Amino acid sequence: MQWIQKTTDQEAVSSLIAALRADSTLRGVSNAAHVLAPLLIRRGINDPEAASSFLSPSICHLHAPERMMGLRAAIDRIEAAIERKESILIYGDYDVDGTMAVIILKTAIELCGGSADFHVPHRIREGYDMRDDVIERAAAAGIRLIVSVDMGIRAFAPAETAQRLGVDLIVTDHHLPGPNGVPHALAVINPNQQGCDYPCKDLCGAGVAFKLAQGLMQRRLDASVQNKLLLSFMKIVAIATIADAVPLTGENRVFASLGLDALRRAVNPGLKALLEVAQISAKRPPTSGEVGFRIAPRINAAGRMDIARDVVELFSVKDPVRARELAAKLDHLNTDRQEEERRILRAVEERFTADPALSDAYCIVIDGEGWHRGVIGITATRIVERYNRPTVVISRDGVEAFGSGRSLPAFHLLEAIESCSTLFSRYGGHSHACGFAMPSANVAELRTKLDAFARARLSLADFEPILDLDTELDLADVTPKLFRALQLLEPYGMGNPEPVFAARGVQLTAPPRILKDKHVKLKLRAGAMRSDPAPVEPEELAAAAVLATPRCHPDGSTVRRTEKAAAVAEGYGRSVPLRTENGEPRTGSPELRSKITFDVLGWHMAERLLQNPLLAGDTIDIAFTIGNNDHPDYGGLELSLRDLRSPSAGRE
Repeated sequence: MQWIQKTTDQEAVSSLIAALRADSTLRGVSNAAHVLAPLLIRRGINDPEAASSFLSPSICHLHAPERMMGLRAAIDRIEAAIERKESILIYGDYDVDGTMAVIILKTAIELCGGSADFHVPHRIREGYDMRDDVIERAAAAGIRLIVSVDMGIRAFAPAETAQRLGVDLIVTDHHLPGPNGVPHALAVINPNQQGCDYPCKDLCGAGVAFKLAQGLMQRRLDASVQNKLLLSFMKIVAIATIADAVPLTGENRVFASLGLDALRRAVNPGLKALLEVAQISAKRPPTSGEVGFRIAPRINAAGRMDIARDVVELFSVKDPVRARELAAKLDHLNTDRQEEERRILRAVEERFTADPALSDAYCIVIDGEGWHRGVIGITATRIVERYNRPTVVISRDGVEAFGSGRSLPAFHLLEAIESCSTLFSRYGGHSHACGFAMPSANVAELRTKLDAFARARLSLADFEPILDLDTELDLADVTPKLFRALQLLEPYGMGNPEPVFAARGVQLTAPPRILKDKHVKLKLRAGAMRSDPAPVEPEELAAAAVLATPRCHPDGSTVRRTEKAAAVAEGYGRSVPLRTENGEPRTGSPELRSKITFDVLGWHMAERLLQNPLLAGDTIDIAFTIGNNDHPDYGGLELSLRDLRSPSAGRE
């Protein structure tokens, strides 16, 4: 893995530091400005106003919904349906994004006095996107208005069917329109359609549905209740925004930040039951990682393994007992999904073992008979993570085949799929993910064409994993104060990655421990004093401050009380310069420094450590992120290992 250290314009950093310190609206930020400014600039946030909005997201930062093309016409029609007491059908996708969008829009319509039913397709029997037969049945039942959420931007035939049957269709979607434009509908709401000047182009499907709900409520509800309702909806849109891996910048950051904070005050019985079964603590807001790895998979499991209607019922039910039953069902389905995923991955690994040349493909296309279509997408993600190649996984079901693909930043997967569009019966997606259906007889040709397309656009260098480093950091500089400053950048995600630091020449104080046969735990301490320490802002805490706060330090109990007292006496328990008046580093005595140790967790790194064993006393370079274990007995600052290597590997 190649380590690339990001660079910043020091003049721009100094300017932003001064602006952050002067901004009275950013409580608690001024003392951390020197830490945050370079991190913000590396994330493309250069001016003080953007930085202020980023660090302190507010509901007032939401854009006016009517700025989105087609939204006014859509609200006019929904209002007419409410006044005429027409039933509205919401047609949504079966994944997290789609089901959350259904819940948001259905609830908003009902709060505004309307009546709304919904249809979520069965992944296996119906597949993705709108179908003519569903629209025909709705028309036969008297439905005159259908609103799609998280789908429909390429549903040309269903739009024609709706028009023929006298059904008004409103399409809300976030996927990229195709080369033929957008379907002929009463209104199309998609920030990515041509001619739409909406500022945030990266909304997920639930985010687009939220904007429609926001506009509708502004029309029909009293202003005094709107903000309360919007904050309630943000819990739902935050889950979808994080799960759909859209950039957590701009309006999406408002959704994610305010929504995560509101989740700790959840009152909806279904949402509370889901948080409980996912083991999410109510004492603090969940992190984006907890949403992505605990909440979202359980919601997704319904659409992958069974029927997604259960998710909508979960969020609609008022009975806590029924809510717990539904949440438990989602939990069991997620366990089933994990086992099916493992089964397919074992088959994939056997295929790679039997045919090593498979991993040399520039775009991996791998297929299997009867593989569960609900998990091939996440299987593709796992293969990309392992082999760092664009990957398409295909489930063959007799004469039909269904595929799901995932990609690398350097490869636009939808463009690749469109280059051989004649092979598919239907397809869709975006730059880093796609889905399609096709005749099984076309799989071999697809494999050949996608690999040729990739070879014309990628080089071997594109397959080398790259780890972007924010800066080098001595382990002795990892303090509770630094962690608190970094928390102001949360929630992390696409477009706002968690800061990654490098520490050089750290030493193992004990042999590595293998956890659950796949993870590794290291105990590390800072190496020798830096002979050329980097410039440090005067407000930064000294490294040994952790010794004065043993609760926040993972190994504080190993430091004798007299040493802690000595640290305080030296000034390390309070905010002091890291340098003396003469400019010398003030990092404490070597004896104190040697006591600063950290637990470092390397997820899924056991195999790597078994192949290249480490011993106590070994010196290594590590790339890591900084977290906090909030366990009441042995919690404290904790590092997550992103990569490690021998110091002899040199610097990139």
